[in-house]
Amino acid sequence: MKRNKFSALIVGIAVLTLAGPQLLSAQPAETTAAKNTAIIPMPRDEKWVGRHDGFVTIAKQGDFDLLFVGDSITDGWRGSGKTVWGKYFAPMKAANFGIGGDQTQHVLWRLDNGELEGAHPKLAVLMIGTNNLRNNSNEEIAEGIAVIVKDIRTKCPATKVLLLAVFPRAEKAEAPERAKIKAINDIIAKLDDGKMVKYLDISAKFLDADGTLPKAIMPDSLHPNEAGYQIWADAVLPTVQQMMK
Repeated sequence: MKRNKFSALIVGIAVLTLAGPQLLSAQPAETTAAKNTAIIPMPRDEKWVGRHDGFVTIAKQGDFDLLFVGDSITDGWRGSGKTVWGKYFAPMKAANFGIGGDQTQHVLWRLDNGELEGAHPKLAVLMIGTNNLRNNSNEEIAEGIAVIVKDIRTKCPATKVLLLAVFPRAEKAEAPERAKIKAINDIIAKLDDGKMVKYLDISAKFLDADGTLPKAIMPDSLHPNEAGYQIWADAVLPTVQQMMK
């Protein structure tokens, strides 16, 4: 979907809004019922679409064997994790399709609009869901992640998926976000099929013995710094190498 189509989508939404309650009330009951927003593909703003277009171009070239997909934590391989990425993953012909702020529905839209077209990676590393915590239930977020895994497997049948547990956030172990993330991870762990999809939880690697998330690893209790990205790379590298054989 190019920018003109994106603009048309925004205009369409505006027209529907201006039409008033008469038009809305005319819709069948099932269309106005609450839906799981985590599984409904949705674009963001024009700048975001521009980044997506760049990923589509990379995908069409198809010159990568390893793909990372996610939100700002994945996007951060270009920032705090740049040196670690260059040492570990760049030599493996890796591409990074992470965009800060993305939720599951945004990743779904990206994948449904060309980010896998022409791509044939041996392995896709997926970590997504933390940005859905405020708006969706644990089950809804897990379903969103499951649909993304299915999307990758459908569009790239020969591509294996390394599904990472949602990383811990919030400094203290008793923070409500921790319990929510654990519940989500418990559900998505079942997506591991022992063959093409592997679930890997490296959460403990980031935490102190009492469950504290150290500022020395994630200064804002969410995004890793260089030390955090080093931990990430060390924790997944053996699995990545094995799955890419």
